[in-house]
Amino acid sequence: MDRTKFQMTFGKIVAKAWSDEAFKQRLLLETDAVLKEHGIRVPEDIEVKIVENTKELIYITLPLPPNSAEFGKEDVGHLQAAWQFYLR
Repeated sequence: MDRTKFQMTFGKIVAKAWSDEAFKQRLLLETDAVLKEHGIRVPEDIEVKIVENTKELIYITLPLPPNSAEFGKEDVGHLQAAWQFYLR
């Protein structure tokens, strides 16, 4: 999945989570399954955890270094795209 498609798809997931409490709870509990249903493939050896910010608590993740051998340039781009979407 290219960066633009990822941004669009993840944006739709976020919008649905904001408007549908049951979907949001499922996204938080069954992240891999929900992402897969929307065409976002998560490798079996990678765990994805989605957390929800509140007014009192904001999560900021420390990303992998860009030169990490575990992630390719495309993977780093997807993470950057997700972060840029979040900051809007």
